[in-house]
Amino acid sequence: MKNLVKISSSNLPTEFGDYVIHAYKDIRTSVEHVALIMGIVHLKENVLTRIHSECLTGDIFSSNRCDCGKQLKLAQQLIAEENTGIIIYLRDHEGRGIGLGNKIRAYALQDRGLDTVEANIALGLPVDGRSFEIASEILENINVGSIRLMSNNPDKFNAIKKLGISINGLVPLAIAPNKSNFHYLQTKRLKLGHLLKNAYEAS
Repeated sequence: MKNLVKISSSNLPTEFGDYVIHAYKDIRTSVEHVALIMGIVHLKENVLTRIHSECLTGDIFSSNRCDCGKQLKLAQQLIAEENTGIIIYLRDHEGRGIGLGNKIRAYALQDRGLDTVEANIALGLPVDGRSFEIASEILENINVGSIRLMSNNPDKFNAIKKLGISINGLVPLAIAPNKSNFHYLQTKRLKLGHLLKNAYEAS
């Protein structure tokens, strides 16, 4: 593991089933990440895998401004149906890598009419500043044979594949829009190329 050290492991029972949770540290930044594993994935092919970017507002506070928390729960449901899968939770990825404070600044600009892409640019920040290098190192440590990536983002698929991970499919996570995230999801579909076929129909 080039930039990674494994810290600890434990069982983690959840409402979606029982996982083994592994904690890792990026030795360059000291940021800690986790991997949750259900079932036997060692050298297994086509394992359902979610590489999830930390989103405090969506994952913890159930914000309706994004679809992050709902994607995470749907990924857990799909893994539970197969009784096998991996969730890699990447910390320090708030707001596609701009940080929590800047994400909330971007929210304020969106309240004034900018979309999520325009808000980041107005703040002088990248539209998407994330790196998935650590996720690829975690997958190498887990030693999974190949994965099916649960994501709506083809750019994430391509970025991870370029890092040498064997990916045999992209599994979209279909989340119904609501009135608070309708324009956000539209922007992700139209400007960022996300696979959101229902983004034109707010609930």
